[in-house]
Amino acid sequence: MADQPWHELPPEIVGVLRPVLADVADEMIEAVRAVPAYGRPLEGRFGEGIRAGVQEALRQFLAEIEAGGPVRRPDVYNALGRGEMRAGRSLDSLMSAYRLGARVAWRRFAAAGVEAGLQPDTLYLLAESIFAYIDVLSAESAEGHALEQSAAASEAELRRRRLVRMLVRVPAPDPATLQAAAGEAGWQVPRKLAVVAIGAGARAWLAAHLPAGAIAETIGEFTCAILPDPDGPGRRAELQRAVLDAGLSAGLGTSVDWPDAATSFARARAALELAGEDLGLVVARERAGELLLGTDPELAAELARDRLAPLAVLPAGSRARLTETLQAWLAEQGRLGAVAARLGVHPQTARYRLARLRELFGGALDDADERFWLELALRVSQPE
Repeated sequence: MADQPWHELPPEIVGVLRPVLADVADEMIEAVRAVPAYGRPLEGRFGEGIRAGVQEALRQFLAEIEAGGPVRRPDVYNALGRGEMRAGRSLDSLMSAYRLGARVAWRRFAAAGVEAGLQPDTLYLLAESIFAYIDVLSAESAEGHALEQSAAASEAELRRRRLVRMLVRVPAPDPATLQAAAGEAGWQVPRKLAVVAIGAGARAWLAAHLPAGAIAETIGEFTCAILPDPDGPGRRAELQRAVLDAGLSAGLGTSVDWPDAATSFARARAALELAGEDLGLVVARERAGELLLGTDPELAAELARDRLAPLAVLPAGSRARLTETLQAWLAEQGRLGAVAARLGVHPQTARYRLARLRELFGGALDDADERFWLELALRVSQPE
């Protein structure tokens, strides 16, 4: 806790604050009881823990002011966070208690400081110090809570996470090994599955928000989830909503039999890369052309230059208009009215532009294979 504001307070202030320390501790303990989770009588180990936490916080605060720097102390606040986790509580109650305690400490210490004639600048720094100190204790408790939560993860959860790793590894496990591992994890191997890829650190979120039956694990820089029955009614829509609500990007691999889960994972990772900064779900099956071209970017660039060469010689303005028209024409399968509506121009304008495209591309526009390559080339040159 180096370079904290309370280390800058004058050591003499300790002589002002220490005489009221016991009263402040008592009032803080009483304030803590206003938090519903701590409203029961302060008896036994529970009461001892609350009293020890309050007294140690005040003692340590004054000790570090006096020393002008960190002083070694017991790891009380990490232990308080662990205790909350073991009691089945979130950190909300403990954080509320910390905030209440900080207000009590500031009110009583400020009164003592004013009575002792402390300068306003010193009182301002004292206020900042109290609340900054509480932030540090809160962070330590949050760390303890998280560590205990991790330690308390059920064996079934650990087995499911190992199962994810087993499914996406290459080569795939033999069926007997996979079925045995799935049985131990309490997970039924589905007929079809797809893999979801999200950035690392989202495993807990995935476990809580993915459709029923999904299992997740962090693998390298990705969070990987196995989604059973990905083509079932509403499954993809449910996943899309969850990803958008969380403000995340995710890639959904192709639906495969379980031995091909590694392939689905690779496609999910590639789909996630296509998302860039965009939020939401990128479905590999819907972006197959881009994924295919993305395996060899140089070849894709050559394809775009070759197929779109007739446009390259045009002035920038004409090139942009005709490129947009070509995209609309391909998307609307040549329907003039739909092309005009998509571009927001008069049908006669659309007809003129299409005639110009025919001059440039000739019979390629009437060839199904060439239209396919033109569409891919446009996607490469102007990614969505």
